[in-house]
Order: sequence, then structure tokens, then C-alpha cells
Amino acid sequence: MDQRIIPPHVLLGAYARGIFPMAEDGEIVWVAPRMRGLIPLDDRFHIPRGLQKTLRKKPFEIRFNTAFRDVMLGCADREQTWIDPIILESFCALHERGHVHSVECWDADGLQGGLYGVSLGKVFFGESMFTRKTDASKIALVALVDHLRERNFEILDTQWLTEHLGTFGGYEVPQEEYLTMLRAATGVDFPS
Repeated sequence: MDQRIIPPHVLLGAYARGIFPMAEDGEIVWVAPRMRGLIPLDDRFHIPRGLQKTLRKKPFEIRFNTAFRDVMLGCADREQTWIDPIILESFCALHERGHVHSVECWDADGLQGGLYGVSLGKVFFGESMFTRKTDASKIALVALVDHLRERNFEILDTQWLTEHLGTFGGYEVPQEEYLTMLRAATGVDFPS
């Protein structure tokens, strides 16, 4: 295990300020997008028609936090990744403290997809997702939205808006608006 990690209090402090880490060329960079991607947790959340049909078939068993490291490794398993050993071990340490969670899609063949993210106050910061079988990561996202709604979360942060996330009703807000929303939903107020 790489002993160099980002301390949990540093990670949580950064998220409370609207900043998140990524590994780039062997270095940790801290990112605060000018436009922030969000998934709505109200009736604006949209499940595409084809995915609705798949959901009715219940192709996967949804689990939470049963294979956190495996989900992170699944997310990192791509040609280019921002998840290096420091990011991996830092988030695993934060998971052990109950601030980072995974949503997993399982079938008879094993873990087929999922996502993970940071929880702080009434905000869930989605970090990454992966899929091995069709629609697994999308089904994990729908399960996450249901889970967050049941717990009265206010923000599902996706960092950036992608075309894929836009199909679920994802939208962007400017950084200043995002930070105002973030302070209200986390209960943490940091000076600018």
C-alpha cells in the first residue's frame, strides 16, 4: 500500500470548498470547475425510456459499500485515468471513516458496474463510474438518486456535465451559484 495519502480532513475540507483532487502525470492537482455539473434530485431527474425497460427486468442486484476498493479499481481500469495509487488509497481511507460510498451492480458473474463518491452534509459528490455489462453504471446512478432522495439530500454533484449525464436531466451552474448552494447544503461556511 502506498503510504502517501491525502489526509481525510484535507479531502473533506477541499470538497466543502468545491474543490476535488485528480492525479495528473504523477502529481495531485486540485480542481474547481467554473461551471459545475449537477444531477437533479427532484422531478427533473429523467430516466431514458430504454433504461426504464431495462430497470423493469431487474438485471442486477444493487448493493452499497460491499466492494468499495473494487469499484474504484473498476473506475480506474481505462486507458487514461485520474485515479492513481494516492487517489485510490486516500479515498479508501475516507471510505473507512464513512464519508465515501459505492453503489454496485452485481449479477451471477460478479460485480458488473458501479460508482463511488463523497458524502458531506446533504451533498453527494459523484466521483466516477464504470460498467462491464450494458447499463450497469446507469442503473447504479438511478439507485443512487433513489437513495439520496430517501435521505433528503439536496445536491448530486457530477463535477462536469457530460452528454451522458445530460440524458438524466443533468445541468450546469456557475461556480459562485454552486458555492452558495454548497455552503447551504453542507452547513460548512468557508471564507472565499
